[in-house]
Amino acid sequence: MADVHDQIRDFWDKDAETYDRSPSHAASDPVEAAAWRAAIRRALPDPPARVLDVGAGTGAMALLAAELGYRVTALDVSEGMLAQARSKAEKRGLDIEFVVGSSTSPPPGPFDAVMERHVLWTTPKPAEALSAWRASAPGGRLVLFEGIWGRHDLVQRAKDVAIDAFQRLYRIPHDHHADYDPDVLAQLPLARLPSAEPLIRVVYDGGWQGVRIQRLYDVEWTRRLQSPLGLGWLESIPQFALAADA
Repeated sequence: MADVHDQIRDFWDKDAETYDRSPSHAASDPVEAAAWRAAIRRALPDPPARVLDVGAGTGAMALLAAELGYRVTALDVSEGMLAQARSKAEKRGLDIEFVVGSSTSPPPGPFDAVMERHVLWTTPKPAEALSAWRASAPGGRLVLFEGIWGRHDLVQRAKDVAIDAFQRLYRIPHDHHADYDPDVLAQLPLARLPSAEPLIRVVYDGGWQGVRIQRLYDVEWTRRLQSPLGLGWLESIPQFALAADA
């Protein structure tokens, strides 16, 4: 059986072909992109700070940060995902450094900030990764853009049924090329979080301090605007920015 890290890399290499068909993945909607720029600017130090974007994927956050004047290094385990990001950066004339590698072995820096969006849930050893990021950003800032997908109460289960019906009605394709392997998910401590509390604990375990959190209502609002009537409300989940200091 393949190592869990190899399985994760292979999943995202395959997903690179379909990942950007979801506007929220690519931040391709101009209104949502504007909301993300505001969130990035609020959370990060002033440009031209040097920023490491971990799990950069097809480059949504890295590109937006570079547009704001940050000096960005984009790190991802998947060459396939970073190939998409490189192509976008070239088309937009943005100078971004791209590094293929594991989240637990980041470039040495030093960086003024480390950011990620929806990445820590894919990490088998999140505290180890967070500690490595802190070593790459001594005296810097941590910024996590995250959401809560792990609720399984009666209301959420009813929403899931309705979402499935809406997606069939509007012929909306799956957000990914496939579902994550359950055996892989079982090895990911932060997968499907029911609240932000476990994430906050692991940030402290990684050596970061002064954790603060802010709900991203503007991002949630722009995503609802993009969706067919009713679906946006059903799919809406809490999005938040979590920041901490080295």
